[in-house]
Amino acid sequence: MRSPITVYTVGHSTHTIEKFLDLLERNGVTALADVRSSPFSRHNPQFNKDVLSAELTKRGIAYVFVGKELGARSDDLSCYEGGKVRYGRLAKTSIFKAGIERVLSGAQKYRIALMCAEKEPLDCHRTLLVSRALEQHGVSIVHILADGSAEAQTRTMSRLLDLVGLPQEDMFRSRDELVAMACELREEKIAYVDEALADQERS
Repeated sequence: MRSPITVYTVGHSTHTIEKFLDLLERNGVTALADVRSSPFSRHNPQFNKDVLSAELTKRGIAYVFVGKELGARSDDLSCYEGGKVRYGRLAKTSIFKAGIERVLSGAQKYRIALMCAEKEPLDCHRTLLVSRALEQHGVSIVHILADGSAEAQTRTMSRLLDLVGLPQEDMFRSRDELVAMACELREEKIAYVDEALADQERS
């Protein structure tokens, strides 16, 4: 039986590398799991895999790329509908489940933060897909926000309900059902679309 663990998430956004490392250290992060599908940033090259990994090493923070397993741009065509990736399908794939197991295993030894690009947790699959999968294993999720504050996933989901216009409580639907509906609505807005695949399906 695994002991209860907490996993953090963070978006690199347009931070300087110093600011980003400060966010990690302020929250006691000892390992960064990169969940970007591609570990590069054209606009923020300080977050290219090799540069970032080297800077993290200087601070004694481990780095691992898990974007192949936990990225939002799947190579599996069965995870798409209308050219858009579907998180529910992605979560059922063996490679995604293997990625979740890697995080669960690593979190026994390290204080892990999942990193993607988006500043706002609700704009990113790390919250709507990866974090929710980890919660099913009893993990507590905390999002490191751009201002350095930490927000529990429960609070993030409350913000999501407000964002999509659903109630915080409902007589006929459980909180979990409301959150699931809210996540699906948000997924429609932010999920990756493969335009070539979408065109192919339309033709």
